[in-house]
Amino acid sequence: MKMKTAGITFLSLFVLFCGWLIVDAAIHHPQQVKQLLGRMVPLAGELNEAETAPEPAVEVKEKTRVVMTAAPVVYPQLSAVSAAEQTVTLGAVYDDIERTDDESRYKFQVEVTSKGAAVKTLTLSEFKDRNTEHPAPLVLLSPLGNGKEVYSLANTALKVAPADAVQFDTKAFPLDKLNWKLVETEKAGEVRFEADLFDSTSAVNTDKPGMAAVPAMLKIIKTYSIQPGSYDLTCDVTVKNLSGEPIKVLMQMQGPGGMNREGVRQDARKIKAAYQSAEAAEINVEALDVAAMQKKIKKNDKEAFRVKGKNAENDLIWSALTNKYFAAIVRPVPTEAQNNPWLKFAQAQYYPAPSENKDDKDLQNASCIMTSHPITLAAAGQGGAQKSYSLEMYVGPKDKKIFKKNDTYASLQYFKTIDFRGCCCPQSVIAPMAFGIMWMMNTMYTLMGPLGNYGIVIMFLVFLVRLLLHPITKKSQVSMMKMQKLGPKMKEIQAKYANNKAEMNKQVMAMYREQGVSPVSGMLPMMLQMPIWIALWTAVYTSIDLRGAGFLPVWITDLSMPDQLFAIPFAAKVQTLPFIGAVFPTYFNLLPILMGVVMYAQQKMMPSSQPGAQTNPQMAQQQKMMMIMMPLLFPIMLYSGPSGVNLYIMSSISAGVIEQMVIRKHLKEKEEQESIGKVPVTSKTGGKVKKKKPKPMFKG
Repeated sequence: MKMKTAGITFLSLFVLFCGWLIVDAAIHHPQQVKQLLGRMVPLAGELNEAETAPEPAVEVKEKTRVVMTAAPVVYPQLSAVSAAEQTVTLGAVYDDIERTDDESRYKFQVEVTSKGAAVKTLTLSEFKDRNTEHPAPLVLLSPLGNGKEVYSLANTALKVAPADAVQFDTKAFPLDKLNWKLVETEKAGEVRFEADLFDSTSAVNTDKPGMAAVPAMLKIIKTYSIQPGSYDLTCDVTVKNLSGEPIKVLMQMQGPGGMNREGVRQDARKIKAAYQSAEAAEINVEALDVAAMQKKIKKNDKEAFRVKGKNAENDLIWSALTNKYFAAIVRPVPTEAQNNPWLKFAQAQYYPAPSENKDDKDLQNASCIMTSHPITLAAAGQGGAQKSYSLEMYVGPKDKKIFKKNDTYASLQYFKTIDFRGCCCPQSVIAPMAFGIMWMMNTMYTLMGPLGNYGIVIMFLVFLVRLLLHPITKKSQVSMMKMQKLGPKMKEIQAKYANNKAEMNKQVMAMYREQGVSPVSGMLPMMLQMPIWIALWTAVYTSIDLRGAGFLPVWITDLSMPDQLFAIPFAAKVQTLPFIGAVFPTYFNLLPILMGVVMYAQQKMMPSSQPGAQTNPQMAQQQKMMMIMMPLLFPIMLYSGPSGVNLYIMSSISAGVIEQMVIRKHLKEKEEQESIGKVPVTSKTGGKVKKKKPKPMFKG
């Protein structure tokens, strides 16, 4: 029977372990999309009037006026002049890659291209990339797409219609395929582009001698500007009607894209949209995980991110692309004439990995499309013929300190881009506690001055929390130990009332009352501590301050990465584990193994809360198997986890072992005192231990 029970237990744990491997592989190593999938998942409803830009209806030639080659439509078909592509660099990166409060230094360097008047790349000057051998400034935003490049903040589809038109029946002009005219400005940190659009039904080719040029009907001016010491990139868009008739314009803009993953094991990249609640000042944030987009597309789930219930399409506050530590947050600035933002979130976009190569499997990416509300312009020369709009894009770390310090960030609740993994606890409980723990970590780190070390901060914080929760833990441990001692009595009751279950349960409860214990009393204090430990764990997992922060000079040099004690020599040749198929680790991580050893020691010391385990061989065998399997499974699951998280877990388990030793010593001393005649008394009698006095043989 013992062997059968042990076999069943082992088989169950093995199936559980295999199931975890399958789920982990499905989440962290998804199969590649075999063909380029179309766009995408709507976030704010169907977009009928400004769908994704089609292929251009005109032929784009360099340095020539574009003349329509297809049949004319009713009104109007647009054309433009395209020049050679030009790029301009704003901001700067520096040799010393570190965070600083120097307001004279730029927070990032942005490369702006005339193609679509867009952001080609954006590189943070204060953060390193993940290259441990040759670290360089982190490229946060980069071009997207397979074959044709997609740039952040590019103007994409443009439609023009008569001012009194009910809808836009014309084809969209692809502004992202046009090289805009670069206009020089004298202001530092600023670049300007212009695009002149013509009604191609009346346009003529000015390359032919004697042919007069036709004036443009619409001009779009786009200006980018940045400031030292700021994480904001400002984009101003001006639309000017040059024709003699009032018109209506509809614009699309590409959202931020090309952000690489930051998580070691999990892909935390998300597209987010924040809406103003109609009932309160609260801002509601909806999110779509990049890894989940593939499933949404396969299911053709077009309703996935439709604004529902309390949210309204016009109440968009900001949209964002985020990963574990960084965010690109786009905020349409409300105009004086219109309180609502001039842009609305149209749809999320999913971009598969560029190839099926296993080295590219994590390169799937995402972006989004933003659409303006219809813009009505009066005829040229009249008031209202020109309108200007602005948007601001925050590009930087997801840092609560930065979001709290800036009034705009605080009022718009940018801190909601920070993701907390609440496990079984709601975010409303975990988030405030995690933010408080982050504040404590930063405070302790600051107080350490030049000796500041987040590894020491994590360990100290764990021991501090253990100390504060010691009374609850002690009560739980004492109750569990009392339950363990009831094994023989439990066996007697089970044998005596084996044929009467009701009476057996009655006698068991009576025994619990007599001994002053409860089956729940051992577990309840532990359950009450769970939110605190989850908040502490998620704070360590999420904190941007741990990214790149080292613990020891030669080991655990980055608390956001595995500890990587040394490289495995044959890892380059052996890429997968036999039968399992998981990626073979390229580095030997010592910390998870130490964690398993300490966990085993804790399991050995942990008292059983089930008195039946003392009398039931099957239950005892199951507990013995769990004692062996748990210290094996956890190091495997967390082998590639961030070393800061593993350091936290190992510190917590080590502190728990010490705590159990102290509690056991206390209980042992208490039992020795009782055995020699000393009995504890309550606080009502003075709270002191009194020794029993022997009774005299004869009364005087």
